[in-house]
Amino acid sequence: MWIASRDVKISARLMLCIEAVSLLVILTVVSLVLARHGLHVDREQLQLHGMTGSGLRLGLVMALFSFVGFESATTLGAEARNPLQTIPRAVNQSAIIAGVFFTICAYTEVLGFHAVGQDLGTSQASMHVLAGVAGVPVFGTLIDVGVLVSMFAGTLACITAAARVLLLMSHNGMVHTSLRETHVRHETPVRSILVTGTATLLPVAVLAARGASGLDVYGWMGSLATYGFIVTYALVCLAVPRYLRGHGVSQRGASIIPALAFSAMLLAMIGNLYPVPEGPYGKLPYVYLVYLMAGMLWFFTTRRKESTESTEG
Repeated sequence: MWIASRDVKISARLMLCIEAVSLLVILTVVSLVLARHGLHVDREQLQLHGMTGSGLRLGLVMALFSFVGFESATTLGAEARNPLQTIPRAVNQSAIIAGVFFTICAYTEVLGFHAVGQDLGTSQASMHVLAGVAGVPVFGTLIDVGVLVSMFAGTLACITAAARVLLLMSHNGMVHTSLRETHVRHETPVRSILVTGTATLLPVAVLAARGASGLDVYGWMGSLATYGFIVTYALVCLAVPRYLRGHGVSQRGASIIPALAFSAMLLAMIGNLYPVPEGPYGKLPYVYLVYLMAGMLWFFTTRRKESTESTEG
């Protein structure tokens, strides 16, 4: 929260440098694993051998959770240099580069774990195991350090983006006006950062205090957050064609691509609601539904209050 309230640029550059080193180490491990297995195609993966509907549903949520956030640059708006060029470029490149990187790493992890006869689904440090398969176990430690930095960077990015959204909500009258306050020197939304940072910390701290493991906390909170992203992305897919038509820049693919993306989001959501997963994962969709309904109730109540005040004025 302290870093987010100051100049994020310095911390972001430092973490990007560390991330670059971490990615280089991961790519080295991936290359060594692929080289040890020779240049051949793992047909079992391509034929989806051993895949189950339940595994696909849970895996899809975690895959979406790993991929979400590529659009976070859009929240910075005028804070970015040449935002109309920089932000679209950042969003597109993040989606493409991250997608290719995830696909290659996932393929290599499955291949490597088959070689050592371990279960990838139960591993809490998959890249650490993969480094051993590649014959460079020391790289596993370096990757662990990189993952730690990634977690910190990801949390900082979430707090930064959410604070900007909360700031906009405050300007639109949806939350208290005190959240509009910005730092005198750094011009960052300090109160919004405090609120979003606290909201980020509390659920994890409570679960950890109750004895939940780090993997469980990551899975539960990640699934809950992914439901929010799925709904948000789906609503954006519905709104994009109308938005483009309203601005006179609609093209032929402007309706097809959002329709396909909306279908994917809908299938992902349905797949996690039915059949109901076992354990806590079966309750999370309903927890999110209550949260969503509370947010909608707050939204309509706020709008009605504004409408009443406007009429009386």
